[in-house]
Amino acid sequence: MQLKDQAAIVTGGASGLGAATARRLAAQGAKVAVCDLNAKLAEDVAAEIGGIAVICDVSDASSAEAAIAKAAAAHGPARVLVNCAGIGVAKRVIGKDGPMALGDFDKVIKVNLIGSFNMLRLATAPMSKLEPLPTGERGVVISTASVAAYDGQIGQSAYSASKGGIVAMTLPIARELAQFGIRVLTIAPGLFLTPLLANLPQEAQDSLAASIPFPRRLGQADEFASLALHMIDNPYLNGEVVRLDAALRMAPR
Repeated sequence: MQLKDQAAIVTGGASGLGAATARRLAAQGAKVAVCDLNAKLAEDVAAEIGGIAVICDVSDASSAEAAIAKAAAAHGPARVLVNCAGIGVAKRVIGKDGPMALGDFDKVIKVNLIGSFNMLRLATAPMSKLEPLPTGERGVVISTASVAAYDGQIGQSAYSASKGGIVAMTLPIARELAQFGIRVLTIAPGLFLTPLLANLPQEAQDSLAASIPFPRRLGQADEFASLALHMIDNPYLNGEVVRLDAALRMAPR
């Protein structure tokens, strides 16, 4: 799909992987809605790329509906949705204070898994009614999973479950939306230099990088964005989850 003048929505677009993706989409001529709970950062990224900032809690139905409507009012129905919004909570099932609070598990599932599905269902409904492009496609959805979906570490039960759910729903949704010419894909990144990891001491960053086979460094957000752009551009990619991890396989802890 050629992105020039096409409407795109990026959740979690105010920082990290989402911001990098929003920038790359805009550089290709897309009209980008930067969706995030952090209004200030979303407005900064939107101003930088000539897009719009949309405040959105992806886990909430009414908030997501309002965000989709605001983006459509500004740019028209989206042909591209990239789900980057997500959170992580590192907690053991049985910790020093007893069993993990159910609310901690629930919150991660709601934001990461339900939030991704929520935005997908709302964005693809109007997308399915758009005129098909010369390739026959009407749109593309890319969600963000994690290598933790496959080899999650101790303390990642909630995070791994949420990302595993994203992996598992990719193919059935791709099969369902094929009738509309909408492709559905997922990227499963490994260890990336996002704001969270960037705040770690350099020694900790170096230790994480040492566990990666090649290249032996943390991933760059722009490398995630580059893969997202290739997925959008390649019309034969559909229903697939791509690990972007430099051959990393995480140890139990």
